[in-house]
This record gives sequence, C-alpha cells and structure tokens, in this order.
Amino acid sequence: MYWEENVRRVVPYVAGEQPQNKNVIKLNTNENPYPPAPEVERVLRELNHDTLRKYPDPDVSELVNVLAKRYGINNEQVFVGIGSDDVLAMSFLTFFNSDKPILFPDITYSFYDVWADLYRIPYECQPLDENFCIRKEDYQKENGGIVIANPNAPTGVYETPGFLEEIIKANPNSVVIIDEAYIDFGGESCVPLIDKYENLLVVQTFSKSRALAGMRIGYAMGSKKLIKYLNDVKFSFNSYTMNTVTIKAGAASVANEEYFRQITGKIIETREHTKKRLSELGFIFPDSKTNFIFAAHKSVPAQEIFDALRENEIYVRHWNKPRIENYMRISIGTDEEMKTVLDFLENYLKER
Repeated sequence: MYWEENVRRVVPYVAGEQPQNKNVIKLNTNENPYPPAPEVERVLRELNHDTLRKYPDPDVSELVNVLAKRYGINNEQVFVGIGSDDVLAMSFLTFFNSDKPILFPDITYSFYDVWADLYRIPYECQPLDENFCIRKEDYQKENGGIVIANPNAPTGVYETPGFLEEIIKANPNSVVIIDEAYIDFGGESCVPLIDKYENLLVVQTFSKSRALAGMRIGYAMGSKKLIKYLNDVKFSFNSYTMNTVTIKAGAASVANEEYFRQITGKIIETREHTKKRLSELGFIFPDSKTNFIFAAHKSVPAQEIFDALRENEIYVRHWNKPRIENYMRISIGTDEEMKTVLDFLENYLKER
C-alpha cells in the first residue's frame, strides 16, 4: 500500500509491566512505595470541580513558582511538562537539530534512542566501562548534543557534578542534558551549574521521589534562553499540556519538604539494608544511588531468577540485551516487601 511508504516508523519504547493483580509485589518500574504528601490528598479532596470547565493555566505558573522558589532560581529558568519523558522528548526536538550525532551511553534509559529515531536525530552510543561508568573522554569530541542520566538507569551508577562539569565545559557548542530522575536518593544535583553554563539543561521528575508517577509531572531547569526555546516549541504543539488537577497536586507536593525528606530517607535506608542482604546471598551490583539495585547473581542466571520471582508474584525488571542480560533491576519497596523478596531469594537459592 503506497500510503505506508510515508508512515514514520519507529520501534517503540517498552514500559515496565503494570499488572492488574493487586497481590503482586511490584518492583519493576521504580515507583515510590509510599503515598504522596498529605497535602496532595487534601488538594484532591477539596478541589472545586467547577474549575474543570475552564482551561488550565498554560504557563503552569503555580507549579513553576514553587519549583523556582525551592531551587533558588528564577521562574524563567523552569520548564514543566507531562512527566520527564515529555520534557526530554521536547528537549530532543528543540535542541538536537544538527547533522552531527548526539551522544549518550550504550547502557542507559532506553527511551533516548527511541526519541532519536522518532525525530531522525543521528546518534552514537558511547560504551560504559567494565564497571558501568562513563568515560568522560568519550564525550569530549564533536557532537550535536549530549544526554546523560545521573544516576544512570538501569545501572544505578552516580557521577559527581564535578565529573559531569568537565563534560559540560568541554562542549560549549552543544546542549548537554543531565537527566536526574533519581538524584534525590543520595546524589548531588547539577542544578547549581545552570547559571554557570548556558548550554546545561537539568531534568527531574515527580514520579520517583515525590510518589506522583500517576500524575505525570516532569520539569527542566536551565538558562532563561534554553527555557524560552523549550516553551516556544511546547506552545507550537499544545498550549494546555498540564491539567488543573495535576498543577495543584504538584504544587502541594513541593510545599511539604519534610515529608519529601522523610520518604526518600526511608527508601535510602531500605536500599542500604537490601544491598547488604543481596551481597550475602551471592549477588553483585554497582553501588546504587537510586531507588533500585541492578543485581546479578554470581552463579545463577538472571532469567532463571526472574522467572522464579514472577511465578511467585514478585515483579522485577530484566532486559535480554548484550552486557546486561545477567542483571535484574529490583526497585526498592517497603521494608515488608523487601523482606518477602529477600526471604524468597534465600530459600530459592538454597533449594536450587
């Protein structure tokens, strides 16, 4: 059929499975195991439904204001989108229009190459070293842009802002995007560098540390010039991308810093205990600064463990891809959930 010759064809991103069975221990999509801040529930409960007949604020001012205040930056340095995926996709479209390839690691968030293919952006994957770490010299060459997830996914490896600054500084003619979806679980953000480097864009999300994956809120921070360009592209697509309910819920979440610190601290504590138990059970893994652990067993194949967990209604993530086919990504749940998982693994490995 001739019309198919003009179809834009891509291999889509495959998200983690969302099982309908409520009895599943779901550790496959890095969701927060704790509820959102209490203020979010109050906003939803008290929302006047009559407001929904009107269009939402296209500038998302209420949410932009609280984010700018939290990070000590100007409102003009904040861009808000429907999850960090929307923000990143818009950033790819806005900033990566060169004939030169953009650069990102060979093992990283698997949406990057999808967006590059979708927008017909040339790209080159730079191989991580044997410890799943970035080699900064790989990013000190001619390019059309750079994207680095820090901490990286699915490996969990974290690089310091000082390390990443060397890459940013070496690429003044390219936009460098630092994707910080997991930065709140023990890392130091690159946000303080945005006033120093006009070409730096830092992207974060409410989906992980703020327990609002279901609301779809992402945001970027950068120079006023970068944010203006992003907004120009956004308003060329759709003026009303974020709905009224989400704006108010997001602003309420940011208002409670104490709760935010409490739940991220709890996840970090559970993660460190889980690392210790997994190590005792014969697993190896890069040190994680995220809300997940990227683990391989020293003697039992990952596919076998993955299947056994699934048969017992424990969902983790596994990719049958080169270099990582023997690893599983295990999200950090509650203490009770992690105890169930670890006890199962201990018994399974003993009986095997």
